[in-house]
Amino acid sequence: MTHIKIGLLFFASYVLGGIPTGYLIGRLKGIDIRKHGSGNPGTANVYRTLGKGPGIATFAFDFLKGFGPAWVATQYFFIPGSMDFSKGHWWIPVTAGALAIAGHIWTVFLNFRGGKGVATAAGVFAALLPVPTAGAFVVFGIAVALTGHISVGSMSASVALPVLCFVLAKDHQRPFTLLALAVCALIFYTHIANIRRILKGSELSFKHRGQPPRDGEKKDQ
Repeated sequence: MTHIKIGLLFFASYVLGGIPTGYLIGRLKGIDIRKHGSGNPGTANVYRTLGKGPGIATFAFDFLKGFGPAWVATQYFFIPGSMDFSKGHWWIPVTAGALAIAGHIWTVFLNFRGGKGVATAAGVFAALLPVPTAGAFVVFGIAVALTGHISVGSMSASVALPVLCFVLAKDHQRPFTLLALAVCALIFYTHIANIRRILKGSELSFKHRGQPPRDGEKKDQ
C-alpha cells in the first residue's frame, strides 16, 4: 500500500461523491432541478418534482457514490486493528467516506452547492457499518411514515445511527462511530432550512409534488 494509492482513493472519493445525480436527471427531463420545489438537487426534491422513478434513480446513484469508495477502502485499504497510518489504519475508510459525503454536499460541478448528503452518507455507512445502518433505515422509514417528511426521517436516522453503532458495531468497526457522530451533526447543519420550515409548519411533504417553499422561504442551498 502506497501513499499514492491512498491519495488516488481520496481524490476519486471526492470526485465520485460530487457527481450531481439529481441535477443531471433533471437536465435529462429538460429542467434545472435547482429552480423547482425546494431548489435542492437531492432525492426528495427530485421525487417531488419529477416523480417516483427519477427520485429512486437519484437515491440509488447517490447511495452508490458513497458505498463504492467506502467499500473499496474497507476491502483494500483497511486492516482491522492496524495502528500503522500507511498500512490499513481505520482512518483511511473514514476519510474516503467523509470525502464522498463532502463531495456530494459541496460538489465542484455545481459551484460547491450540492445535496444534503443523506443518500451518499447512507451508502458510506452501508459499507462501513451494515448492521447499524440497516437499523437506521428502519428508523428513517418509521419517521417518514409518521410525519410525511423525508427531512424528519433523515435527521432521525442520523441520530439513531451512532446510537446503534455503540450497541451493534463489531470491535473493529467501532472507530467508524466517530464518522457517524460527525455526519449526524453535518446532516442537521444541511437541514437548517428544513428545521425552520418544520417549526413554522410549512415543511414540504414528499407527497406534494412540485410544491414551492411557503411563507417567503428561500430555497435550500
